[in-house]
Amino acid sequence: MTPFIIFNQVSKWYGEYPALKELNGEIKKGEVVVICGPSGSGKSTLIRTVNRLESIQKGQILFDGLDIHGTSTRLNQLRTRIGFVFQNFNLFPHLSVLENIMLSPAKVLGVKRDEVQALAGELLERVGLSHKANAYPGQLSGGQQQRVAIARALAMKPPVMLFDEPTSALDPEMVGEVLNVMRALARDGMTMICVTHEMNFAREVADTIWFMDEGRILEKATPEHFFTSPSHSRARQFISDLRNH
Repeated sequence: MTPFIIFNQVSKWYGEYPALKELNGEIKKGEVVVICGPSGSGKSTLIRTVNRLESIQKGQILFDGLDIHGTSTRLNQLRTRIGFVFQNFNLFPHLSVLENIMLSPAKVLGVKRDEVQALAGELLERVGLSHKANAYPGQLSGGQQQRVAIARALAMKPPVMLFDEPTSALDPEMVGEVLNVMRALARDGMTMICVTHEMNFAREVADTIWFMDEGRILEKATPEHFFTSPSHSRARQFISDLRNH
């Protein structure tokens, strides 16, 4: 099976600072990869290169055979196929929940209004927020806003979803409701890359864990292997620090 996403010798600098160093990795269709590691290790930078929110200086990232950072790649077309869920929701405050979800399929894909409204309704049901269709983002809790953001990303029917620390801006009691939606997506076979500090979620949902430090992937392992006997000393230290917390 050809990998769905391939990172090949990917490097990125911010000025003199190397954020990513000759990174290699492969993700299969339907695989859930959780990227973890200490703050500043390059996790968010890596995930943001997949939909070109960050550029790379060296190497290649292939998505379904397409060179993401290639000069001929059409950015808007690429982004319709890669759902991205941010830390801070990024919903349009002046649009209702339903309108937030309908906007991209209507504007970008040209889906007819009644079809897109039906789709938005289905997605709201999927994230457990049918009753909030006509509310505005400011009337929702953080957890509800993030679930709307997930529904909005799903409205484009992307074959892959990226999550960049989707629960880090939430109060602890709201984290579970967002992770439950992500768990359901994983069960449905969605290809997912998640940067998260939620290690119970990683243990339970990931097919593969990538452990990063200082711009490199130091370990790729199953959750079982990663949490019980990681190979790299830096990963062992990370797990030990987690336990002591």
